Amino acid sequence: MKDALLATVIDEHATVEAFASLLAYEEKALTAASPLEVLPSIIDKKTELTEQLASLEKSRDAQLRDLGLPPGWKGMELAAAQDARLAEHWKLLQAVVQRARRANTNNGLMIRVRMNYNQSALAILRGAASKASVYGPDGRMAGV
Repeated sequence: MKDALLATVIDEHATVEAFASLLAYEEKALTAASPLEVLPSIIDKKTELTEQLASLEKSRDAQLRDLGLPPGWKGMELAAAQDARLAEHWKLLQAVVQRARRANTNNGLMIRVRMNYNQSALAILRGAASKASVYGPDGRMAGV
């Protein structure tokens, strides 16, 4: 049964690696002048990988329960303490999870900066539009 758990952890590691790579690609897209061309496909792939990770986590928790261990982090820590191979792959998985978490946080900040910039640009444009409305269709100031 521990072989199945090891296989699941290895699959999780590969999936999180793919997710982290996708986040690097997303970061590159977010720095481009026009990211809208590639972001939809990135979002679709992120959704797919997230669903795959959720499924693998459910499988891992079920395997831990079958071994008489609690699900989640605590169960994995106990299982890893009993198996050196599992401990090695669990450690690798945790490292890539941290890397992906940092990249995701960074991308979120980049998105927030871009949104703030767009909101500021819209406010300026709206202000310019309202100032422009004091002129009539004939080019003269209204009320004059």
